[in-house]
Formats: sequence, C-alpha cells, structure tokens
Amino acid sequence: MSTPNGFPQHSGACATPSTEGGAVQDLHAKKAGKAAKKDPGDNELLTFEDPPTVGTSLNETLKLLPAELKANMKIKSFTPRPPRKPRLERAASLDEKSWRRWRRFRMSQESLTDPNETSSSNGSLQEASLSPPVRGRASPCCPQNSLHSSQDALEASPVGKSRGGTSDLGKRASEISSAFGGLLRGKAFAGGKPRLSQITPVRPLPPLELNVASHTLRTANRIDSDCMDYRYYSQHKFGRVSSSLSDTRLHGNGMVYDNCSTDSMKSTFSLLTPIRSKDVRSRSYLEGSLLASGALLGAEELSRYFPDRNIGIFVATWNMQGQKELPVNLDDFLLPTEADYAQDMYVIGVQEGCPDRREWEIRLQETLGPHYVMLYSAAHGVLYMSVFIRRDLIWFCSEVEYATVTTRIVSQIKTKGALGISFTFFGTSFLFITSHFTSGDSKVNERKLDYNKTIQALTLPKNVPDTNPYRSSSSDVTTRFDEVFWFGDFNFRLNKDRETVDSILNQNPETDVSKLLAYDQLISEMSRGSIFKGFQEADIHFRPSYKFDIGKDSYDTTSKQRTPSYTDRVVYRSRYKDDIHAVKYSSCPVIKTSDHRPVFALFRVKVRPGRDNIPLAAGQFDRDLYLIGIKRRITRELQKRQEQKDQRSSSICSIS
Repeated sequence: MSTPNGFPQHSGACATPSTEGGAVQDLHAKKAGKAAKKDPGDNELLTFEDPPTVGTSLNETLKLLPAELKANMKIKSFTPRPPRKPRLERAASLDEKSWRRWRRFRMSQESLTDPNETSSSNGSLQEASLSPPVRGRASPCCPQNSLHSSQDALEASPVGKSRGGTSDLGKRASEISSAFGGLLRGKAFAGGKPRLSQITPVRPLPPLELNVASHTLRTANRIDSDCMDYRYYSQHKFGRVSSSLSDTRLHGNGMVYDNCSTDSMKSTFSLLTPIRSKDVRSRSYLEGSLLASGALLGAEELSRYFPDRNIGIFVATWNMQGQKELPVNLDDFLLPTEADYAQDMYVIGVQEGCPDRREWEIRLQETLGPHYVMLYSAAHGVLYMSVFIRRDLIWFCSEVEYATVTTRIVSQIKTKGALGISFTFFGTSFLFITSHFTSGDSKVNERKLDYNKTIQALTLPKNVPDTNPYRSSSSDVTTRFDEVFWFGDFNFRLNKDRETVDSILNQNPETDVSKLLAYDQLISEMSRGSIFKGFQEADIHFRPSYKFDIGKDSYDTTSKQRTPSYTDRVVYRSRYKDDIHAVKYSSCPVIKTSDHRPVFALFRVKVRPGRDNIPLAAGQFDRDLYLIGIKRRITRELQKRQEQKDQRSSSICSIS
C-alpha cells in the first residue's frame, strides 16, 4: 500500500511483531505526539490520536496500544513519582508570539509544498509548546537503517531498560525525545533534505516593525543614549513649553515615521520643535488668518510659546529727581525677590530722568542680562521710557510707535507731560503711558486737566491697525488698545497734615496703610469717575513713596515738612474683563538716590492670536546697547571675582 507521496504506507513507524519493532513503533508514536490505534480496514495500518500529557502514566499510555503489540513488549514495572517542576521561562511578548505563529505557519506551508520534507521543524515545534515530548510528527515508513538506529536509540533510552523505576516520567520523555531527535536529524530518510539542529538564541528575538525606513536611514539617525529620556525630561522639566514639545504633528495623519529619525531632530537642551517642509511651503509672513496653522502670529504659534496664553509684564515708574548718580545695583528694583521668575516684558518709565539717558539704558540692559533686548526706547524732555522683551519674542511684535504730549503752557519746557509707546504682540495691542502731572497739594483740578489733555492729544496708533475698531473712541486714546498701562508721578497727595500722617505710620505696621488711603486724592477722584475712567489699581500695601531725604529712610525733614504721599502710581485697564491680573504691587525702599522710591507692579496678561497682515518689527532691537550691556556685565563679574581673590590672598594671620 502506497501513499500519494510515493512512500509505502505501513503501520506507525514500520512496526514488526518483534519486541524491538513494537518498541520502535511505540516510540515513533510517542515522538509524533499521537496514541496509536489500528485502522479497521487494515490490520497493519496505525493512526494517531491526541498525545497523552506529561502527567499521564506509562501504563495508561500502553493501554492505548494494540493487544498484540503489548504482548510482545517487555516493560518492567516502576514506581511513578510526581514530575519535576517545570522550568520557569520568560513570558513571551505579544510581538514574539505573533512572530512564532507566523514562523510555524510558514514552516507548515514548506512541509506541504515540498515532497522531500518528511518532518516539521524541530525548532518551531519546540517554540510552539513547552511540553518536552512533543517534538515532531510521525513520518512514513523508514528504511532498514532507520530501524537499526531506532534500536540503538531504544537501548540507550530508559523505556527499553528501566533503571529500577527511579526516574520520573518527565526525564524519560526528555530522553526519548532526544533519541528520536538525533534519528530525525540524521540520514534516516533517503532523498530527504538533511536538517541541522536548531541554535536557540541567547536573547529574545526583536519584534517585527511596520517601518518603511531603510536600515541605513535608521542607523544614520540613531541618537545617543543620553538623549533617550528626552520625552520624560521635557514633560517634567519644562512647565510652560511642555505642550509645544509634542511631535504629534509628525506622527499623526497616518504618516509612517521612525522614532529614531524623529528623536534625532531634538536634544535635551533645545526647546525648538521640528518644522515640516510642508508647513514651510504654506507659511506666509504677510498674510494669514486668525486660526491658520501656518500664521506667524496665529493660535498655533502662540500656544507653542504660551500654552496658557498669559504673559508676565513688569511695569515700573521712578522719579529720579534729575540726579546724575545712579544706583550701584538695580537688581532689587528690576528683579524683586517676591517674584520667583523673571517676566516676559519689562517697561520702565522715568520722570525727571538723569542727564545721561544712554547710561541709564545700558544699566538696565546690564541688569536684565543677555536673555532680554531693548525693543524700543523713547524720550520727551526728561520723561524716559524703555521697553525690554525676551529676545526670542521679538519676532511676534509689530512695529513700535510712540507719541508725546506736553501739558505745560510753554511747550518748550518738557518737564511735565506724557509719553506713550504702543505695539501689538501676537493679536493683542498694548499701550504704555508714563506721565508727570502738575505738582502741588491742592492742584487736583490741574492734574485732571493734564489727564484729559493726554487722552485726547496722544495720537496712537498710527500705522498699526486697531485690533477692535468698533470699541474705539476718537476722543480717548485708551479705548483704542486692548491692554493699557498708565504709570508715573501723578502727584496726587494725602489730604491730611503731616502730624496725623506720621502718627498713622508709626502706629500701624508696614503693610497696613488702609487709614492713609482713606485720605488719598487719586482714590477719591477715581471713585467719582472724574479721572482714569475704566482704570483699576491693585491694592496698596506699601508705605508712601514720597517724600524722603536722599540717602535715608526718613521722610522730609526740611523746613517745608512735606506730607508723605502716594504720588507714584500704576493703573491699568482692558477691553476684556479679567484679561489683566495684578500679581504684585510694591515699592523698592533700598534705592535711595532720589526723594522718590521706585514703584513697580507685576501683571499676568492674557494674549490672543493675531493675523500676519500687520507691519512687523521683524526682530528689530537695539543691538549696540545689547553688546555694551553684556560686555559690561561680564567685565564687572570678572572684576568682582578678582577682588575676592585678592582679598583672600592678602589676608594676614596673626599669632597671639
């Protein structure tokens, strides 16, 4: 009887009536993982059923064999013992399991299509199951030399000759499998392909990747191990820009990507995100819509720099009294200890400024350091204003415009008046005004006239379009901008005599000034609506900023005995409710070169996206001032270190 493959079909593994042949047939049946039984149509044809498990005893296995085979086999009795504990192996991952199933499928196809293949891959079956006896599939009838090999293998195995019944079933099955493994790997089948024993990898095979990038590209874009934690580092270290570091735009939209290629574009020390060529092609710096993905001033770019769409602004005013001498250190003024972080924008207004305006600006640049640049500076007589901004934000500013107003009757005398600077940042327009109103305890009406003249005569904006012209008024410049900050020496006084004010200051602590504010002229006029309409002022918790003896903490001790007052103020207004949030409002008592103390305020201001169709500053700033300030900053630091070194080296130890 022959099979379609051309081999004569016999029972199991060429079973014969002899003991050796029966044992060989039994072993072949166990090797194939099947239990043998007779075919009713042919006394010599064996078929195979499901194999017994490892825990099944050998006697139960022999019950499944034909009666004549059991009669010819001589098996000594043995005492069964519980099997050994299975060796723990690492759990295979999903990728490894899928790879194994794919490999078994391919090997089964090769076995079906190749007529010379007589057994399945030993390695694939070994990986498919952790049961040691299951090694291969029963093959067709073997030549004579196959029987001799099987007899030798049988004599070497403990099934034909039991070792006193001390070995467990797991060890027996393993040795039987090893014996037939050598038989299957040898030249047992004439005309079949010789198979080498499989080499088990020492570590798990890598998972298959759905990736079209070539191996050369992946190797070229490989990055160091130091940068592999970039995603974790950026999420936990960079608070504000965490959302801007996401590369989902590269990974989304069904785009096939390579992790190594994407990660190689970034480093631990860079906050810049990769830009696709497609975005560069569609990007326009002259036109753009409010929500366009490619707009320079649009929502996407704004969210990259300010995810919460709030910026920090420092606004300060100081009447310098025309002193030539500048403070030695401006850190306490510009960088107060109450603020943990520096602000995004610094606007400083000065009244009765020092004669050397350029020196004042250099000192500001030196104090703020290399992270800031002076966007713009203007002057009106002895009124100065300087606007500093973080250097990476200058690209989002429009052209800067300024205007001045003189409130004196004689316009040539420019000691009193107003100076305004305006520009648009992203889609939010800003107006900063510094003023010096008429002085005098009783000249409240004159100060109100100064205010009215300023809001009517200040001609801003000029070329930069109004962000919301429907809410603007031609008679009030403060209505033509989204956010307005007005600061300066307003000269409003306390309507109380010197003795009463001194007694209140001596009785109450530094932060409790509510009794003094009850006599403040500006608060009274603002509550009536006669000045600074629509403006607000943060709560005051500092002592009056005027008038001090120069170089001292005492108020005026001259014969005039001027009453201490809150002459230096910062007020603000917005087109939209809750756009401006005052964080800090205080003075700087350590600067004593003038009879006024500097007053500053910290704000959080909401910024909205804008359009690219406005005249841009295009990164313009005062480069010469920047270089001079940074050079002086470095020089002073080196001098300070040298002085400390000289001081340590010149110290003399005296022995008493």
